[in-house]
Amino acid sequence: MGIREMRGRLAAEYQGLEVKVPNLFRCPISLDVMRSPVSLCTGVTYDRASIQHWIDSGNTTCPATMLPLPSTDLVPNLTLRRLIALWASTAAPASSSPSPLAPSAVGATPAAAAAELFRRIAAPGADPCPALRKLTALLSDDDVDEFDKNALARAAGAAETVASVLLRGQKEAGLEAAEAAVRVLAAIAASDCIEEENKKWVTAALAADAASTVASLARVLRSGSGLEARIDAARLVESLLRNAAPGVSATVAEAEELVAELIRLIGPVDEKGSLDKQAVVAGLSCLAAFAATRRARSEMVRFGAVPAAIRVLKADAGSPSQALRVLEAAVGCAEGRAAICEAAESAIPAVVSKMMKGRMGGAEAAVSVLWAVCHRYRDRRAVDAAAACEGGLTKLLLLMQSGCSPPARQMASELLKIFKVNAKSCLAGYDSKTTHIMPF
Repeated sequence: MGIREMRGRLAAEYQGLEVKVPNLFRCPISLDVMRSPVSLCTGVTYDRASIQHWIDSGNTTCPATMLPLPSTDLVPNLTLRRLIALWASTAAPASSSPSPLAPSAVGATPAAAAAELFRRIAAPGADPCPALRKLTALLSDDDVDEFDKNALARAAGAAETVASVLLRGQKEAGLEAAEAAVRVLAAIAASDCIEEENKKWVTAALAADAASTVASLARVLRSGSGLEARIDAARLVESLLRNAAPGVSATVAEAEELVAELIRLIGPVDEKGSLDKQAVVAGLSCLAAFAATRRARSEMVRFGAVPAAIRVLKADAGSPSQALRVLEAAVGCAEGRAAICEAAESAIPAVVSKMMKGRMGGAEAAVSVLWAVCHRYRDRRAVDAAAACEGGLTKLLLLMQSGCSPPARQMASELLKIFKVNAKSCLAGYDSKTTHIMPF
């Protein structure tokens, strides 16, 4: 056999070993097979890690279509996920180690593994922590199939069993067990790969004894040994506020100790005054949920939500949109407006600087804050601070041209009068023969 013929045969054999990946299974950003496909409101599906990085980088458009995103919610594409799992289990060549894309086994079957873990957790006198940590690891492992995770979440009595450990932690001073239970429950309630029906079981289990649940979560927030457990406790509080029945949500919203601990969560984590991004995002998101209750707004302000949100904006830590939403809630009460106006020299520039740095909801929240203190209540300190902000007029004009809501456009139009004095200097940089008509 000649060398040319040998090369041809080897090439043919190699071609037969290649696995052809359907284009539909590839992420438009990374071009890799999607592990966790999620869809944007534009209808385009991406791998969760890739599109989340795109959004967290401050982008407000769909990378495939470049259309603006009125919403950045990520909806799991379970149908495509099933197709990818089926393809991976049949197309990938056999090997001794399972493909991370193929459905993983958590034991003989997910149901059997779950039953064994929950039996250990519920066993009288047994330490539930090892089994709880095993559950957390499985629910957090990207290589564990989403179907297996949902099987764990929907196992009969799963949420009730883990929630009972959290409540026992309050009564029996088992803080370590309470933290481990919080990690499991948050891995279900705050995960995008868990189906909504399975998340409802967690909410129902925690709402069954709302007062004890609040006390247990406040304890983990206050005395938790690790920042991760405190962050997960905040996520569970937010889940209750947003998803539980009105009576339960009211019980949670009236818990002053939770508000105080959430504000402490978004504070500095070391002597250098640095902020943890995940803690900031979890704390601010939960505070925004608290703000739906008028009484809670006053409590938030009393415990220091305004300076905390301003600190986040100035430090560029976490999501500016969430910090702006907290400030928007604060201006809904007299105490909040007073706190912002008293710190106007630092608060107003921080709000203006982040107006166009986040999502549209954050930009509209910034306009709402400025309009409340500068136009509606006409606080002189706030007006002077706003007028002195460099680029304020330009940002308001950009917002009005970016498809914001009619109320936000009206508020921005009324705010433009504050910047009238600096209008000519603001537009002096335009080198164009076009006639610019000022909107005032």
